[in-house]
Amino acid sequence: MPEAAPYPFEPSPARGRVLVFDSGVGGLTVASEIRALGPRLTVHYAADTGFFPYGDKSDEALRARLPVVAKALVEAAEPDVFVIACNTASTLALEEVRAALGIPVVGTVPAIKPAAKLTETGTIGLLATPGTIRRAYTARLIEEFAAGKRVILHGSLELVKLAEAHARGEDVPIEAYAAAQAPLFAAEGGDEIDTVVLACTHFPLVRGQLIATAPRPVSYIDSGAAIARQTIRVLPEVTHSGGQGGKAFLTRPPEETDGIVRVLRRYGFPDIQFVAIEPIEMTSAPSAEP
Repeated sequence: MPEAAPYPFEPSPARGRVLVFDSGVGGLTVASEIRALGPRLTVHYAADTGFFPYGDKSDEALRARLPVVAKALVEAAEPDVFVIACNTASTLALEEVRAALGIPVVGTVPAIKPAAKLTETGTIGLLATPGTIRRAYTARLIEEFAAGKRVILHGSLELVKLAEAHARGEDVPIEAYAAAQAPLFAAEGGDEIDTVVLACTHFPLVRGQLIATAPRPVSYIDSGAAIARQTIRVLPEVTHSGGQGGKAFLTRPPEETDGIVRVLRRYGFPDIQFVAIEPIEMTSAPSAEP
């Protein structure tokens, strides 16, 4: 009888505090990966519920808001590492957030490089928000890591909403997931897609539903495990212990957020705090969405 395959990773003995940040509950998929790799860490979670969703906001509005929100949340949680578990925020304002904070900041990069290695047909699908789809950063990743491959992109705010509804425990019709991802496979060359990059941290929440409603067997991959490994790598050497249950921080009063408190508690964040964000002045008028 063959020996069992080794465990896919060795849990890290690292200690410290990590704050995982997203606009909504999508970053909980990344928080789970970090907890699995670093069981001795204290993992906090923060959601910018006062400005959710990010995918339909202008670039200017997000650039103005993200450093301010990040600084306020870091002051409240006092983490050793700040993780932006949001492709939209990372592809737009990662450097601005790093400049505003005095601790390591880990961003989220769409898993285009591993997808290019995995595909057998040479055709990759990329599911993201419209904001991530249009970023020059995403185009550069494709050019650098998927040269010679066909990459078909589809931006869907509807899939973000479906993932949030699923996380809240709502009964979402399975046909809704089929409709949300159908344009990806209906695009020219979509019949050759064999690997799909989930380039929004919300989407792994409904990976099973996407697999079940794909027109044929397709591999869905994301960057959650890679983010967890990078978080451990940049964690400063600290002396305080970790591993306690983390807290959650919201930028809108919990009683005003639809179901998110229940979701956070299910994911192991029972202590939820409100962090007020002062009004943010725009230095220029926001651009119209395409």
